[in-house]
Amino acid sequence: MAAVEVHHPRPLPPAHTMPPLPVQPGSIPAVATIVLPDGRTVTGYAITPAKPEPAAAKPAVSRTAVNIALGGIGFGAICGGLILLTTFIAALAALIHQLVILAAVIFGGWIAVQVFGANRHRGGTTVTIRKAVFKRNHFHG
Repeated sequence: MAAVEVHHPRPLPPAHTMPPLPVQPGSIPAVATIVLPDGRTVTGYAITPAKPEPAAAKPAVSRTAVNIALGGIGFGAICGGLILLTTFIAALAALIHQLVILAAVIFGGWIAVQVFGANRHRGGTTVTIRKAVFKRNHFHG
């Protein structure tokens, strides 16, 4: 069996000891010295707490984001109006198309009545041809 060695820590001997500097009330010295309970002295620089820079007063939402949002709302409103405008133009074009067709039907009907209507002659000469013979594109009466 091997012998077990036990190591006990030994405290370090204190370095040079300086008497603590007197501290004026309300100020921190540039170099601070602290005496620990076991008699050691620790000397170091005092750390002054860093003051955070005051943040610039920024709005909760950036102006660019607000402008983009307002532009989107305006564009959406305009698109709705444009859809109504294009619908109105399409309906107007369909109405004009139907009116043109109606006018053509009515005018065509009027012409048909004039051509194929009753044989009422208002003046002029009426010629009645009976037993007419056409031979080789020549009329024999």
